[in-house]
Amino acid sequence: MEKTVRPENMERITTKALAEAFIENQVKEIREQVGDKKVLLALSGGVDSSVVAALLIKAIGKQLICVHVNHGLMRKGESEQVIEVFGRELGANLIYVDATDRFLDLLDGVSEPEKKRKIIGGEFIKVFDEEASKLEGISFLAQGTIYPDILESDGVKAHHNVGGLPEDMQFELVEPVKLLFKDEVRVVGEALGLPHNMVYRQPFPGPGLGVRCLGAITRDRLHALREADAILREEFDKNGLAEKVWQYFIAVPDFKSVGVKDGKRYEGWAAIIRAVNTTDAMSATIEEIPYPMIHHITNRITHEVDGINRVMVDVTPKPVGTIEFE
Repeated sequence: MEKTVRPENMERITTKALAEAFIENQVKEIREQVGDKKVLLALSGGVDSSVVAALLIKAIGKQLICVHVNHGLMRKGESEQVIEVFGRELGANLIYVDATDRFLDLLDGVSEPEKKRKIIGGEFIKVFDEEASKLEGISFLAQGTIYPDILESDGVKAHHNVGGLPEDMQFELVEPVKLLFKDEVRVVGEALGLPHNMVYRQPFPGPGLGVRCLGAITRDRLHALREADAILREEFDKNGLAEKVWQYFIAVPDFKSVGVKDGKRYEGWAAIIRAVNTTDAMSATIEEIPYPMIHHITNRITHEVDGINRVMVDVTPKPVGTIEFE
């Protein structure tokens, strides 16, 4: 099948006015395509699916059914933000599935990174398929496909949390941002009124914190990772680095070392800071974090997060390292 090609004369969406014109046109096209039928969307809370959800809500309202699966590996506050923004503020027809125990039970004792990825991706497909099978009258499947997905693949969006969606879903696709680049999607998202921190959210791996909780995942270490990562994101935001750095996160390995707390020796994990910049994700350079900021982050994490007694900074570029730490 021939790939969709972005017209050469298509103007880049760089301003609110251009975004509003795009939205008006897409709302019209969506209504023409969908009519009075129902549309299903796997809403991860990532940039692409969030913008598609907001666009479809504007076009067809309650005809859109969003399914948000919390696999227990989201960053702090992410599922709550999806519920607040889409469920309460935008009035979306939102189905929230807390499958935390289901995922973490399957991951118990699994340390190999690729095996963890396959378990998370495979189980997401099952959960989404189960929720879809409960619904009646669904004719369309919406996806947050953007133009780089078409250029780099067969034109089928690999969902944020998985490596695809159930192959036997015989739905017609609705892909309203498939001709846009990521920066254009963000402009459209802001024009739709989505929160700035959602629209400019940094890239996040499909398996979530599962790949950053190194080795076999335990609930206590996953909790420590989530809390430490929240502190890092808060400090990057306060110090003007949130939109300067392409990707920044914490990884926590599955070994402990001796530290001192309240005058006594105890064992704790290390929190590893990684911050990189890239243009194409094929190579990446290290963002130099000011030492006073590192000291402040270290002090906060070691005093506010139970179980972590050391903070380290990964200064390995890609290559030889990868962007993720797993």
